[in-house]
Amino acid sequence: MTVIGIDLGGTKLAGAVFDQDGQILARETAPIDGRAGHDVATLLLERLQELRQCMAASDAPTAVGVSVPGIYRAQRGTVWAPNIAGWDDFPLRDVLRDAVGRDMDVVIDSDRAAYILGETWRGAARGARDAIFLAVGTGIGAGILVNGAILRGSGDVAGAIGWLALERPYHPKWKACGCFEHQASGPGLVRVARALLDGADGTEEGDGRDTYDGELRRVLPDNLTTAAIFSAHARGDTLATRVVDNAVELWGMAAANLVSLFNPETIIFGGGVFGPAAKFIDRIRDEAERWAQPIAVRQVRFVCTTLSGDAGLYGAGRLTMI
Repeated sequence: MTVIGIDLGGTKLAGAVFDQDGQILARETAPIDGRAGHDVATLLLERLQELRQCMAASDAPTAVGVSVPGIYRAQRGTVWAPNIAGWDDFPLRDVLRDAVGRDMDVVIDSDRAAYILGETWRGAARGARDAIFLAVGTGIGAGILVNGAILRGSGDVAGAIGWLALERPYHPKWKACGCFEHQASGPGLVRVARALLDGADGTEEGDGRDTYDGELRRVLPDNLTTAAIFSAHARGDTLATRVVDNAVELWGMAAANLVSLFNPETIIFGGGVFGPAAKFIDRIRDEAERWAQPIAVRQVRFVCTTLSGDAGLYGAGRLTMI
C-alpha cells in the first residue's frame, strides 16, 4: 500500500509518496511564488499528479493527505489560510475530490495536526499517545494529541496558542496574532529587537537608542532577521541577549501551561526557529519547571524535532492511515 502526503505552506509545497511504514518512495517540492486562490490549488494538483505517475499501476497510491497552513473546516471541507491570498474559505476538499475522482481517498487537516502526527509516526515522539508539537516559525501553533486522538476543538481552531495570554495588562498591538506570537515567533523576535533599538516598549534605562551601540545597531533595518539576532546573541551582544532571554521565558511559560493542562508524555519543539533555538531547550525546560504543575512537569520530555522541516509532510501522509 502507498499513500501521498502533501504539506502546503505559505511559501512552498512539499509532497511525497509513502509506504505503510513511513518510508519515502518519491518526493516533489515547489515554491508557491506568490500564487493565490485557484492557482495554488492548480500547483497542488500538478504535483499530486506527478507523484501518482512515479508509482507503477500495481502500487498506485490509494489516498492523499494534505496539511494546510491555517484552519481546516472539516464540516464544509474549506480552508482558511491567512498566508495564501484568496484562501479565506477555499473549497479544497471539493477541488481535490473532483480531480482524483473515486481512485483516491482525500484527507485534509491543519499543519498543527500534521506536525504531531508526523512526530509520533516517524519522529521524536514515536508511539506516544499524549504529546504536543509546539511549532515556532512565522507564527506559533500547537498540535495536540490526547489519548491518541488529535484535539481539534468545536470549530477546528484548537492549538492556536499564539494567543496565549502570558502578560498583563492587555495591549492592542497583540490583537492580530496574540501576546505570545507577537513576541516569540520568528517575526516576533524581530519586533522585540526593533522596539528595543527604538528605546520603546518600556525598556529599562540605559537600553534605549542613546546608549546601545552593539552589533544589531549596525544592521540595516531590512536585514534585521531572526538569524541576525541569534548570530549576535552567540557573540554576546547585549540587546540580542535580551531578545532571546525574553523568548526563552515565554516559550517556557507556554510549555508550562501546556504541561499543566494536558499532562503530555512529550513536548516537541519545531518550526523554523528551532533551528537555531534548539540549543536553548534545557533553559526552556528550566523555565517551565518554575511555572508548571510539579508532578506533571517531572513526567514530560522536552525535545526538539528530529524531522527538521518534514514533520508536516510525514504527518500529511499519516493522516490517510488514521
